Amino acid sequence: MKQLRTWLVLAVLISSTAARVTRAQQSQSTPTPILVKAARLLDPRTGHVLAPATVLIEGDKIKEVGPPAQVQARLPAGAKTIDLGSATLLPGLIDSHTHLLMDDIVYVAETERARHANGGYAPAQLLAIVESPNKRVLIGAQMAREDLESGITTVRNLGHSGVDGDTELRDAINAGRFPGPRFLASGRKLTTRGAYLQNLNPAIADAILEQEFLFVEGADRAREDVRKNEFQGVDVIKVSAEESLTVPELAAVIEEAHRAHLKVAVHAVDKASIQTAVDAGADSIEHGNEATDEQLKQMRDKGIFLDLTLTDYGDFSTRAFEATIMESLRLHAKRFQSDEAHRQRYNDLIQQFQKSWLKSPDESDVQYDQPYNSLVQRVLKSGVKFAAGSDMDWYYPGKTRGQTTVSTFPNLHEAGMPALDVIRAITTNAAEMLGWQDRIGAIEPGKFADLVAVTGDPIADIRELERVRFVMKGGQVIRNGFGKQSAQE
Repeated sequence: MKQLRTWLVLAVLISSTAARVTRAQQSQSTPTPILVKAARLLDPRTGHVLAPATVLIEGDKIKEVGPPAQVQARLPAGAKTIDLGSATLLPGLIDSHTHLLMDDIVYVAETERARHANGGYAPAQLLAIVESPNKRVLIGAQMAREDLESGITTVRNLGHSGVDGDTELRDAINAGRFPGPRFLASGRKLTTRGAYLQNLNPAIADAILEQEFLFVEGADRAREDVRKNEFQGVDVIKVSAEESLTVPELAAVIEEAHRAHLKVAVHAVDKASIQTAVDAGADSIEHGNEATDEQLKQMRDKGIFLDLTLTDYGDFSTRAFEATIMESLRLHAKRFQSDEAHRQRYNDLIQQFQKSWLKSPDESDVQYDQPYNSLVQRVLKSGVKFAAGSDMDWYYPGKTRGQTTVSTFPNLHEAGMPALDVIRAITTNAAEMLGWQDRIGAIEPGKFADLVAVTGDPIADIRELERVRFVMKGGQVIRNGFGKQSAQE
């Protein structure tokens, strides 16, 4: 009997302990719901502003969005409230074209650059390739954290990361080892030999090149290149379309990538390369600076995205250059002329439109295909799908990588794009281009709780994007500069 009582006591103790462990596990596995309150919430897709606004977050997803009375009526017990006061909420920003594992410093004087020109690569970029892959990943980790702190919650890294630097960095971020944005990695860039680097030491040329590129030499080799990147676990294939790349070769890349359910982003700047990308059926064309009206129409009809990168618009690159190098008066004047040429390429059509309007009220008289007319204006008129990326790989003294990146987005507005379309280009549009429209790009139930907040109205002042004060990724507060105390309901 005594032994029976002992066993009963042990059974009760075990049952009680198990119950406590189960409750503790349930408490740990069920994150505290979060209610984010703000004066305004902008929906980029519709342009609608909800004021005031509340967002209920459970775990890493958005549960409900609506006015305070509606959402708070169903607020779970114990929910945590983050009150952002008079702020404006936006979806987390998306940089759809970046290079996080490069942090170039332009330090070589113009005479040396002229004497040691090496294809399309500046000496600083070439130096990055020959640096230790481990060092580059650690640089990338810093760049990723700085991007996230500035409100960029998703990036698509398009090359220049070594063999596996970006895929490893992505996996480390996903595992929680480093703070950083959601990350689409492309691995090594596919290109034709000689497109970027020439005149390397023959004894070590292949070893250097294979760290950064996979070379397309015929359709069969193109398919093999895609499989090599697929083996590394990439999320997207990046191809540089130069004059020597043929339509059949690029088509083979795209067919093989699509077989593996991977999108293909094609770097194409000049008209010939853009046409190659269009004819082969790219998913997105990166840059597209010289796209004609006919090419924009073809892209629209085929559903090809144009990923605009107006990093060089205005004097942005000149300011970064001047901050890192002592330059001659001759080069300074030359760079100023180059800045003006970039403005001329993108500038709006007001004067041209006015001249044509005086001639006839028929807008069809405006000649949009002149080289001095605005690419941005023609993109808007064409109806082609578009997004925007920073193409960032530079060190800008006095700025973090994130601060440098977000300072490029207002260039789109300066070039003639309405503020709402700029915001769409780096939220809803970019999410669709990446194929992640079901996960990110909008503050909607079921999507990841990726939110940013600014003090003012970004529609009235697009440079509010440079002053993000609150950042949340997946329900986790990365930064809160509003100084509001969170409280338990």
